[in-house]
Amino acid sequence: MSMRIRTSACTALTVAALAAGTVLTAPVAGAAPKAAAPKFLSASQLPPHPTSSWTAGPVTEGFPEGLGLCVSTEGVLDYDYRNQEFRTDLNTGAVQLTVVTGTAAQANALAKHYDDLIRTCADRIEESTPEVEAEGRDYGKLPVEEGARVRGLHTETSWGATDIALLSVGRDGRTVTVVKWGQMGDFGDAPVAAFKKTTTTAVNKLY
Repeated sequence: MSMRIRTSACTALTVAALAAGTVLTAPVAGAAPKAAAPKFLSASQLPPHPTSSWTAGPVTEGFPEGLGLCVSTEGVLDYDYRNQEFRTDLNTGAVQLTVVTGTAAQANALAKHYDDLIRTCADRIEESTPEVEAEGRDYGKLPVEEGARVRGLHTETSWGATDIALLSVGRDGRTVTVVKWGQMGDFGDAPVAAFKKTTTTAVNKLY
């Protein structure tokens, strides 16, 4: 949805398949130490802004509000969520989420679930917010680690405000990452090639 619109557009979506037949157990005594936390993008690895540099915020625990429209934790197991937000001085922002699951199979299901949420986001926005027109585009898969996919989302309000966002979902083993870039504008303003490079870097950099 437009960065000006805070109305939640997410409907209740369940992912029972993620949890079915899966039991998460605590480490036993003498088990190997917990794996290192996945790494995040640096500000310089985001699509270059023509007139303003990126500033990176701190890495924090939890699910970022910036992804709450298209991607949410609704119906998803309580995984290890961490996020980092980025901004420029000119109303362009970005956010990266990392999710560490219990197994590679869980991560695969979660990545598909997140991609499905992004794919259907435009329809859900229009259903819940009649004054907003939304369009999604598929920019294809990326051959990195266990794979990634890039999509675009354009929204326009009845009073003329327009915003463009690029979103991607990628996976490395049992870890999923979601990256979002957004600013005012339309599809012609979206740095698709640069965002694909950012997504590839994000997935490669996890470990």
